[in-house]
Amino acid sequence: MIDSTPRLVPVTPENVDALCALRTHPHQEHLVSPVVKSLAEAYAHGATAWPRAVVDGDEVVGFVMAFLDIVWNPAVDPEGRRSGLWRLTISADHQGKGYGRFAVRGVLDELRRRGTTKAYVTFHPGEGTPEPFYLGLGFRLTDELSGDQRVAVLDLDDGDLDRDLDLD
Repeated sequence: MIDSTPRLVPVTPENVDALCALRTHPHQEHLVSPVVKSLAEAYAHGATAWPRAVVDGDEVVGFVMAFLDIVWNPAVDPEGRRSGLWRLTISADHQGKGYGRFAVRGVLDELRRRGTTKAYVTFHPGEGTPEPFYLGLGFRLTDELSGDQRVAVLDLDDGDLDRDLDLD
């Protein structure tokens, strides 16, 4: 799929315009916030956001952002903290090439490095949902909703994780 060596890099003055210009397929636009909103949220949430550009060669092909150690539902469990995948946008021109899997793997590797044992993701249900993508990576649905989004979890201690992601 990917013939070169993609990498995740911090957001910088040099790549922010390319990130803000990223567009998904028109039928996916209702499923993910624009990158500019994600960058504003990353700024507002400071240490709990981990935004990265997905770069291949000199080209920005996507954006991924993790959430780190946030209180998930303070009304139910004020001490319950979670980390996971907050946003993923791969340019319409680069979808289906493995960049999404690469970006998710990068987030999971970072979460593991930080000692996280479970990764969470939320997504909108309905037509064009990324649910099959996340379930195909090994995430499993929970009974929870986050607003109108479904919640899925992945056990990072699972020895089969690298095989399931089919990246090695």
